[in-house]
Amino acid sequence: MNSIFLVSLLFVGISMLVSMVLKSKFAHYSQEPLSSGLTGRQVAEKMLRDNNIYDVTVTSVEGHLTDHYNPLDKTVNLSPEVYQGSSIAAAAVAAHECGHAVQHATAYRWLTMRSKLVPIVQFSSNIVQWVLLGGILMIKVFPALLLIGIFLFAMTTIFSLITLPVEFDASNRALVWLNSTNITRGQEHDKAKDALKWAAMTYVVAALASLVTLVQYIFIFLGNRNRN
Repeated sequence: MNSIFLVSLLFVGISMLVSMVLKSKFAHYSQEPLSSGLTGRQVAEKMLRDNNIYDVTVTSVEGHLTDHYNPLDKTVNLSPEVYQGSSIAAAAVAAHECGHAVQHATAYRWLTMRSKLVPIVQFSSNIVQWVLLGGILMIKVFPALLLIGIFLFAMTTIFSLITLPVEFDASNRALVWLNSTNITRGQEHDKAKDALKWAAMTYVVAALASLVTLVQYIFIFLGNRNRN
């Protein structure tokens, strides 16, 4: 149990560090104007049109770094600074979220798999910590409870791992399109790439943390069974 706590603490620290770098990068690139002068909304709408997607709406949502694509109502939701901004960061984020819309329109298999897991993950994430805690406390008398917790946690881990190709592919689609349309030119493109790289790192850290924690719970279960 102590090892799980220490590993969790380690990854919390790494996650906070990556988050700080991401926010710093975004703040910096948000101050660098895009030479094309397009706002995030205009970038998003152009990318959707260029990919023959006409049933997706670009909207503004409150918050900071709250940008996301919603496949249920087909909306690209951009934070105010991205929606209204005409910076390198705004263009990169807007194009990335449209990358998810392109994935949806082309039935990208990893996005399809992740979408199918959403209901399961929503259910398991609400109870998994309590089941795991109960499984640890009752491991001597009811080891099956820990096994159930491991199964539920495995679902969230699989979801985190599947998220990685989804996010990297969306960024790759965004960068290829930004380059081919000359919306980001020269050093602008390198900076857009850097911004998206650090955004992706948050998902990498989360996936690794989930995987390592899952392995530790499995070792606890197997260790108890071997002692019996």
